[in-house]
Amino acid sequence: MIHLPIIQKTLKNFKILFITCCLLLTSNVYAQTGIQSKESLLGQRNVITTAAPFLLISPDSRSAAMGDLGAATSADANSIHWNASKLAFIEGDGGISISAAPWLRQLVPDIWFYYMSGYKKIDNKSTVGVSLRYFTLGDIQFTDDQGTATGDYEPKEFALDGAYARKLSDNLSLGVALRFVLSDLARGQVGSSGTEIKAGMAGAGDISMTYMNYTKIGGKDFDYTIGGNISNIGNKISYTNEANGDFIPINLRLGTFWNTQIDEYNEIGFGVDFNKLLVPTPQYTYDSLGEISRRVITDEPLINGMLSSFTDAPGGFKEELNEITISAGLEYWYAKQFALRAGYFYEADTKGSRKYMTFGAGLKYNVFQIDAAYLQPFARRHPLQNTIRFSLQFDLDAFKNQEN
Repeated sequence: MIHLPIIQKTLKNFKILFITCCLLLTSNVYAQTGIQSKESLLGQRNVITTAAPFLLISPDSRSAAMGDLGAATSADANSIHWNASKLAFIEGDGGISISAAPWLRQLVPDIWFYYMSGYKKIDNKSTVGVSLRYFTLGDIQFTDDQGTATGDYEPKEFALDGAYARKLSDNLSLGVALRFVLSDLARGQVGSSGTEIKAGMAGAGDISMTYMNYTKIGGKDFDYTIGGNISNIGNKISYTNEANGDFIPINLRLGTFWNTQIDEYNEIGFGVDFNKLLVPTPQYTYDSLGEISRRVITDEPLINGMLSSFTDAPGGFKEELNEITISAGLEYWYAKQFALRAGYFYEADTKGSRKYMTFGAGLKYNVFQIDAAYLQPFARRHPLQNTIRFSLQFDLDAFKNQEN
């Protein structure tokens, strides 16, 4: 059980604390301990924080094993999270996937992330999909600033998605997804201003594109895919009636994946994704002498915040580049039944410093496919260390064929 003093903190600090637990920003959020010059702070940590960061957790083992790669990998039942437009190119008529992962197991034993998704082809050009993700932070005992227990609670967050993908040609598809988000972190507790904390809710959408083709390199045939997705375009989340809302993690993902058949039994693919949060970068305020007095998050409308996210970093273009995370991975299949995967995830030191290797394997047999992923950070004693994910996919087409 976690003892978490929150009542005399501001609501903003309360949310950042939970967000920190969810996505490991514990060591990344910049805390200013004194007035420093602008020059001494630029280039140091300036991490972007959002509400509901669980929306960015890689839900399935296959993509997680390839360094959180997913914008342009081959379509499966988990494509709604990565790029819904890929569903238009999926081979099967229908499928279901179920995933589970213990989260932050190095810190606490009862945080879990669950994901369930499925798809169904309408015709040769159109596919629909649904998904549900559920994130539980375990049991927490709330206390006031004197350490007196004020009650137990189980914070939780979930998102329900619906998606539609359609081929515009043999090579190009577009996709859209709609999402309902509930973030219930401390409902019924009282914040420092005396206001009651409520569950935050948001409605959001995704817009995605996929282009597929083939080419020859060195006499070898390669299938390649280019994918893009802007996800979580939605309203801000507020946890009290008085507080200004916080952006949810609106994210731009662009990627490519290349695949080739080595021989009759062996197949290998590799790819890379680039991600950037389309939310405002925290800014510095200055006193009359031009020295930094504090770090603030600006309150901007949705569209303004998305557009300004490309140019608002205090450190200029260099800091904007540092806000891009990189996922690189490869996947090997033998006889389309056994898979080995590896990947690498990179985030700049000033923006969170998440750097880790990932590994995984998959086994496909008749109606089901089972996948596992393992995450190993480069930092010692990292909260994500030894994270393991498991996914199970069911091919409804193969199941029907077996019955017949």
